[in-house]
Amino acid sequence: MRRSAFWLTTFLCLTISLTLTSAVNPGHSRGSAPQPWPEVFAKPKVLIFSKTNGYHHASIAVGIEAIKKLGLEHGFEVDTTTDSTRFRKKILKKYAALIFLSPTGKVFGPEEETALQEYIHHGGGFVGVHSATDCEYNWQWYGDLVGGFFKSHPKQQQAKIQVIDKDNPATKGLPDPWERFDEWYNYKYLAPGIKVLLKLDETSYTGGANGDNHPIAWYHDFEGGRAFYTGLGHTDASWSEPLFLQHLLAGIDYAIGKK
Repeated sequence: MRRSAFWLTTFLCLTISLTLTSAVNPGHSRGSAPQPWPEVFAKPKVLIFSKTNGYHHASIAVGIEAIKKLGLEHGFEVDTTTDSTRFRKKILKKYAALIFLSPTGKVFGPEEETALQEYIHHGGGFVGVHSATDCEYNWQWYGDLVGGFFKSHPKQQQAKIQVIDKDNPATKGLPDPWERFDEWYNYKYLAPGIKVLLKLDETSYTGGANGDNHPIAWYHDFEGGRAFYTGLGHTDASWSEPLFLQHLLAGIDYAIGKK
C-alpha cells in the first residue's frame, strides 16, 4: 500500500507541474503558429540586392540611384547590398520588400535560400529586375518565385511591347503598343501561375524565341508573399525613362503591400 501511495503522489505532482508550466508558457506549446514577419513599419524599407557571379550589368549603379530617388519621392527607405550572408531572418524582417537588381549566377548558399523562403512564406515582397531571371538556375523554387529563367537575348534593339493588363498600376499610362529600346530576354522557363502585364511583339524585332506568348513583365501572389518581375532595365537610359520608372514603382508598391 505504501508503494501504491508513493506512485500516486508522484503522478499527481507531475501532473500539477506540467499544468502550471503550460499555463505560464503557452507560446511554447507544440504546433504554435509562427510569428509574422516582416515587421510592420510606419515607413517601409526595401533592400536592393545586386550580387553577380556572372555578367555584371553596368546599369546596376544607375539603377540603385534611381530607386533611391523613387524612395525619397514616394516614401520608402532604401538599403543596398551585394552580400548574400545578409539573408538572415533578423535582417530580412526589417524590409517590406527585396529588390533583386540584375543579380547573376549562383548567389546563395543553403542558409540564404532558407531565409529567403521563410521571408516570402511570412508575407515578404519580391521585385525582380532584368537579370533576376539569370541566376539560381538549379533552384526551382527561386524560378517559380521570380516567374521564369533566362534563355538568351539578341542584340539590343527597338521593339514593341503589348500591354496585356491595362487596369494594373504597373501599366497605367503606358502606350499600347509601347515602343522602346532595350535588351530583350527570351525565357527557357515561365512559371504557370504568373499574371502577365506586358508581352513582346516578336514581329517588331529580330531574335525573339518565345513566339506569340512572350511575356516581359508579370506579377503573382506566391506562397504567402508577393512577387513582381520586369525584364526591362538593361540599359543606363532605362533608369531615366519616366514610363519605365513609373512601371517599376508600381511593382515596388505591390511588393511592399500597398494597394
